[in-house]
Amino acid sequence: MLKILKYSFYDLIRSRWSYVYFLFYLALGFVLLFLNNDVSKAVITLMNVIIVLIPLIGTIFGVMYYYNSREFTELLLAQPINRRSIFMGQYFGVAGSLTMSLVLGLGIPFVLYGLLRSNAIFDFSLLLVTGAFLTFIFVGLSFVIAISNENKIKGFGYAVLLWLFLAVVYDGLFLMSLIVFEEYPLDTFSLVATALNPIDLSRILILLKLDISALLGYTGAIFKKFFGTDLGFLVSMAILLLWTVLPILGLGHKAKRKDF
Repeated sequence: MLKILKYSFYDLIRSRWSYVYFLFYLALGFVLLFLNNDVSKAVITLMNVIIVLIPLIGTIFGVMYYYNSREFTELLLAQPINRRSIFMGQYFGVAGSLTMSLVLGLGIPFVLYGLLRSNAIFDFSLLLVTGAFLTFIFVGLSFVIAISNENKIKGFGYAVLLWLFLAVVYDGLFLMSLIVFEEYPLDTFSLVATALNPIDLSRILILLKLDISALLGYTGAIFKKFFGTDLGFLVSMAILLLWTVLPILGLGHKAKRKDF
């Protein structure tokens, strides 16, 4: 698996899209710091961009890589190599290269600006950690979708629909349910509904650590009461880790049963 991971990682690192992805975050970091002139404000602005963008890029990259390397994958499957090792290596190679581009692209401008001497270092670190989680989660989901669909158009369509649902539609349904059932106690429902969406969970975690949860109104008080505590933070990290592990398990299961 390590050899396949290494090959996939270096293959993507040499890709021009990896450079574009890296340079985009590098430019975004410098521009935000130039406009805001404050690390904390730049982190808030950055959160609104990457919380939605990272899942989209991870989804598209995962699907594209799987379909583009289909012939190479079939060649590897003809060798005495475990199927799980092949797909796990490819998955970690894609997710690892995207995560490295994210960390370096955002880390360089913020470190040069004086992040290490700023009070916002923990907030920025949390932003990178949640970004890494989202990358691994959505690359894993895209691999599961791609391996489940032979047709490239269907695979791309389902992957984009999944991102669209979790990034946009889910929030709308969540707000509508809060309005319709406003007469009922919704504390537990709000917490569970947030945990079922990794994008929402990541956004809430960052907002709470930035201490601007008052912008969320009544639900903000509920989230702060739970997610704002040390136990809530650990539970949130555990949920994000579970979101990361489940697609990996699904990919391994699909790989074993897939007839290539």
